[in-house]
Amino acid sequence: MRPTPYVASLRIYEPLTAFSPAEALRWESIPITSSTGRDEQNRALRRTIITEPPALKPDGAHILEWEDKRYICPWSTAARVWAALDDFKSSVPLPVSKFFVPENIEEAININSEIIEDKVPHIITETWTVPPRWFSLFQPEDRLRGQSEDGPFTYMRTSITNAKNRCIFTHESVVSAFGNGPIEEEIADLLEWMTLFHPESIVEVDYGGLAGYLEQILISDGESGLEADTSIEDIQLSLSGLSTGDGAKAGVGYERLISRWRKVSAFEAAT
Repeated sequence: MRPTPYVASLRIYEPLTAFSPAEALRWESIPITSSTGRDEQNRALRRTIITEPPALKPDGAHILEWEDKRYICPWSTAARVWAALDDFKSSVPLPVSKFFVPENIEEAININSEIIEDKVPHIITETWTVPPRWFSLFQPEDRLRGQSEDGPFTYMRTSITNAKNRCIFTHESVVSAFGNGPIEEEIADLLEWMTLFHPESIVEVDYGGLAGYLEQILISDGESGLEADTSIEDIQLSLSGLSTGDGAKAGVGYERLISRWRKVSAFEAAT
C-alpha cells in the first residue's frame, strides 16, 4: 500500500536539456527502476513528525523514459512547502495562522525562502479527488492502467503541447458558456503554469492510491473495476456540450464525472 494513498498528482517532466549540466548529471545517475514515488511519499510522512528545513535537504525527482529519452520531474519539495504555507496564511486571518503553524516550524519552512520563491514546482497535488480540469488535458488513448505491487494504478500522459492546446479549448468552452469566474480562473492558472516549462515536456496525472478507492467503488456498482472508469470521456462529453451550446449534453458528462469522484472523496470521512 502507498504511504499516502489519498493523494493524486499532476506532474511536469522536462527533458534533461532543460536542466543545468550539474543537475542533468545528477538526474542521469538515478536508476530508472528507483521507487521515487514511494521515496517522495515517505519523506512527506516523515515531515509530519519531524520538522526538516526543506530548502536545505537534497531533493529527489521522478524519472520517466519516453520514446527513448529521459525526462525529469523534480519533487520541488522546498518550493511546494513554501507555497503551501503562503497559501494557507493568505486564507486565514494572520492572528489565527500561528495557532496552526507554530513559529519554529514556520521559521524552518522559510529558511532560504528568497532562493526558492521564484522556483516553479513541477508537481501539483490534490487529496481525495482528481479535479475535472486535469482530465481535460488528455484523450482516452493517453491513459495507462493496471496493477502493481502497490495495487491498482492509473496514469495519463501526453506532450505538453497537446495538454496546452486542450487546456485552451477547455478555457474557451467554459468562458463561452459561463463567462469569467472561479472555474475559468482555475483553468487559466493551469494553462499559465504549463507555459513555464520546456516545450518538449511531458504532462502526467497519477491517480496514486485513489485508483484503489475508485476500483472498489466501480466494482461495488457492478462494474469491471478501473477499466470502467470513463473520466476522460465524461469530461470530453461535457466540453463538447459546452462548445456547441448543448447544456443537457454538458450536464450529463459532468454529473457522471462528479458523482463518481464524489464517492471517492467520501472515503475521507470514513478514514
